[in-house]
Amino acid sequence: MANSLDFKSVLDLSTLIKSKELSPVELLNHSISRIDALEKKLNTFASLDIDSAKQMAKASEERALKGSLLSELDGIPTSIKDLIAQKGHPQRFGSKTTPKTNLEIDAPSVERLRNAGAVLLGKSTTSEFGCKAVGDSPLTGITRNPWDLEKTPGGSSCGAAAQVASGMLPFAIGTDGGGSVRIPASLTGLFGIKAQFGRVPVYPVSATPTLAHVGPLCRNVTDAAMVLKVISGHDRKDPFSVSQNVPDYIGATKEDSKLKILVSSTLGYANPDQEVLRVFNNTVKYIEKLGHEVENNEKIMDEDPVELWNAEFYAGVGTKLKAVIESKPELIDPPILEVLKIAISQKMENYYNSVFNRYILREKMRLLFEKYDLLVTPTLPCTAFEAGQGVPKQFPDRNIVSWVYYTYPFNLTGQPAASMNVGFDKNNLPVGMQIISKINCENKIFSFAKQLENKLAITDIKPGN
Repeated sequence: MANSLDFKSVLDLSTLIKSKELSPVELLNHSISRIDALEKKLNTFASLDIDSAKQMAKASEERALKGSLLSELDGIPTSIKDLIAQKGHPQRFGSKTTPKTNLEIDAPSVERLRNAGAVLLGKSTTSEFGCKAVGDSPLTGITRNPWDLEKTPGGSSCGAAAQVASGMLPFAIGTDGGGSVRIPASLTGLFGIKAQFGRVPVYPVSATPTLAHVGPLCRNVTDAAMVLKVISGHDRKDPFSVSQNVPDYIGATKEDSKLKILVSSTLGYANPDQEVLRVFNNTVKYIEKLGHEVENNEKIMDEDPVELWNAEFYAGVGTKLKAVIESKPELIDPPILEVLKIAISQKMENYYNSVFNRYILREKMRLLFEKYDLLVTPTLPCTAFEAGQGVPKQFPDRNIVSWVYYTYPFNLTGQPAASMNVGFDKNNLPVGMQIISKINCENKIFSFAKQLENKLAITDIKPGN
């Protein structure tokens, strides 16, 4: 059955396990065989623990035989990004500055996956401290894109995206502080979502606590709904954790609601490639054919909010790393070191001006979404580019994160935002569309994305590696 398991969805695998047609041990062995075949090419794991995974799969198999599975994810193999705490693994953050000590705690999202019976294979690669939007770090080297091994899968959840896109794993868990789930989802043809800020609790405290999200990378919308359902929900360890009940994400994928959708190809300041615009504009036509009410607005924001994001994100990471920056700067990725130094040198007055301007942006977006259900944009201004390169060549005036243009504003506002594959450029590289909802309304994203996914019918297209 091994070959027939290639690129199977989480839903299909879960159904097979529940009906006893597929053993979790057999499924894990399939993932291991894919890892053996592809890992040397792609470089996606920061740490791998096959022995522990085999124990988890065996326990899941016993539950399946008894008809006592813990959840829809019981027996499904996955990985955890190496910015997230996982018991029995070190938390290296893609950095040589961190200890190799195994942790004794799980982050809430990992604990929930463990309690749901998911089979945890290891930690996936990340750019150093999640600071770059591409897939390389001083600790683990370059992670590559399954669609083209010469290209980056994006970052910072680079390993997670490459694992799912290549068929090593059915889903993986990433983080998103400025787009780090949505960026690699766009460059590798996946569906990735950061839910409402605080919907998935974060603990231990992130270096960027007001921006950090944890979210799934999956090959389709329904799978993401299944995974997000498991990892969402209040946890008192996270003071920002949303206390209301988790929405019915899976039910939302079955709704056919017609929505009022605002379309913007630039947000007022972005500079997308023509190929991205072509695919994006074609997709807007499909949205109209689905019966949604569509309006266009190219002046969503008065100016690029990237400096507001830089002030918050890099100041947080820089403060955490200040001792290393001062004593052993050579251990830090040079372009990251540069932006961290700038961020921690800012005056307190300037920092708080950024904080207050962030709240102005939040209120402006809240008012905008009083009139619309969703905003759709390109996820990125380009498709995948050369691995090992921090910024695409066509954006020489942008820094290691500002080139992405579209994703970081919605970490500043905390709104739910997803990226889904909507087509391919002339080189057959995936193009992502970003879908943003109003506060606490992930269900609208899932309903709309599933409708569009059905209309486009491209999820069966897979990379050739």
